[in-house]
Parts: sequence; structure tokens; C-alpha cells
Amino acid sequence: MNVLQTLIGNTFEQGLLFAFLGLGVLLTFRFFRFPDLTAEGSYPLGGAVVAALLVSGINPFAATLAAALAGAAAGIVTALIHTRLKINAIIAGIIVMTAVYSVDLRVMGRANTPLLSTPSVFGDIVAAANALGLPIRESVVSNIVILAVFVAVVAMLMAAFLRTDLGLAVRATGENETMIQALGVDTGWTKIVGLALSNFLIALSGALVAQNHGFADIGMGIGILVTGAAAVLIGEAIFGDRTIAVWIFAAIVGVLIYRLLVVLALYVGLQPTDLKLITAVLLLLALALPKLRSAR
Repeated sequence: MNVLQTLIGNTFEQGLLFAFLGLGVLLTFRFFRFPDLTAEGSYPLGGAVVAALLVSGINPFAATLAAALAGAAAGIVTALIHTRLKINAIIAGIIVMTAVYSVDLRVMGRANTPLLSTPSVFGDIVAAANALGLPIRESVVSNIVILAVFVAVVAMLMAAFLRTDLGLAVRATGENETMIQALGVDTGWTKIVGLALSNFLIALSGALVAQNHGFADIGMGIGILVTGAAAVLIGEAIFGDRTIAVWIFAAIVGVLIYRLLVVLALYVGLQPTDLKLITAVLLLLALALPKLRSAR
């Protein structure tokens, strides 16, 4: 029973940490239809910035916000390279992803920064709850509750944004860029907004993961885009793509299912070195199952 509880707790905690990644990838991959490889750089950038600031004694909430804004800046640079210099979207993302690797090393000053002795947003929230008379301690359960609230707030804000005029313009840019340009919308601006918001969420995920895991590492973003895409596709295969709310909910649930499948694969005996193989197989299944279902 203890093993099962640990398994479920780990699944929800890690799944909610990566839910922000799933929402960011959903924005570019599905709504925006922009093949943005910046995620491979903005995710570890979030971890690197928050680690450097926490070690310097900055408030965890301010450090986390700064890390997310750094990710947004990376997205803006990609958008500017693509829109102003007319560089292919994939190449623009690769350029920024490559450059950010050196930025991470500059920010942290080394390849790995331990955070076990530094404050975190989770610890600060628990301390604030204790000060208000709520007898709770920092644990997997408290982290799940905190993350669930964070994810719910971000999901509602994202859904509200996508229904605004600017949000509709961002979505329309992904659906039919030529049409939206004919209506007088500056698609260069909508691309900047879309990529900034996407990488803000992805870097936020990296910052929270670094605080939860107790370290930030230069290689923590390798393959992270595939993880986000797999989660989005898994959720979409289950719930479909009917409305904005369903898409967002499906992305969050898809991340949780993805983490559950990974944990189960490790639990039955697969090695951690097989994690990338597991991710590739899950992504392949998420892509193939809807096509197979349509063929039937």
C-alpha cells in the first residue's frame, strides 16, 4: 500500500510540475502551430535563473517570476529572428536554444547548482500557512495541493486570454496566417506574444522543477519538448479537440497520464536510462492511435 501511495503521490506531484510545460507546448504546438524548439532552452533557463537568484538570497517568488520572464525573453528573441530576419521557424528556435546553453552556464557559473539549503516557493507557502495557524508541513501532499492551485489559476488565465481579441488573433495566426494578415493584423506581433507566453510557462515549469528537485542542471532540458508534445497528444487522443477549455484540460491530464506511464515503466523494472526510449514510444503511440482509430 505504501508503494502504491508513493507511486500515486509521485505521479501527481511530477505531473503538476510539468503541467506548465504542457500548457506552454500546447500554445505553440496546437493553437499557434509554430514548431518552437526554444523550449529545449527556455526550460533549463528557468531552472538556471531561479537557482542563481535563490543562491544569491532573492525571495523565491521573485526568483521564480524572474525565471519565467527570462523564458519569455527567449521566446521573444526566437520570434524576432523569425519575423524580422525571415529565418525559418525551426532554425530560429535552434539558434536560440543553442545560445541559451551558454547563457545558462554564465548565469549559474557552473553546470549544476544544488538548492537543498535554499528557500523555495513550496517552503515559503507552508511557512505562511503555519503562521496562520494551519498545522501542515512541506511534503508531497502539500506540494500537490500548492501545484494544483497554481495550475488551476494559470489554466483559467490562459483560457481567458485565448478568448480576448489578442488571444483570438494569436489563434487565428496559427490557423490561417494569410487570412489574418488580410484583416490587417500584425502577425509578427501575434507571434511575439504567442512565443513569449509559451516560453514563460515552460521556463516557469523549469523553475518549479528545480526548486522541487533541489538542483538546477545544464542538461535538464534535453528532450523536454518531446515530453511536452507527448503529453499534449495523449490528452488530445483521449478528450479530442472540441473547445479551448477541453484542450487545456486535456493537456494537463495528458501530462499526468504521461508521468504515470513513465513511473509504471520504471516500477516494472525498466532502467532510468530507458526514459528517452519510453518517451519516444509514448509519443509514437499518441500519434498513431488516433489515425488507427480513424482508419477503423
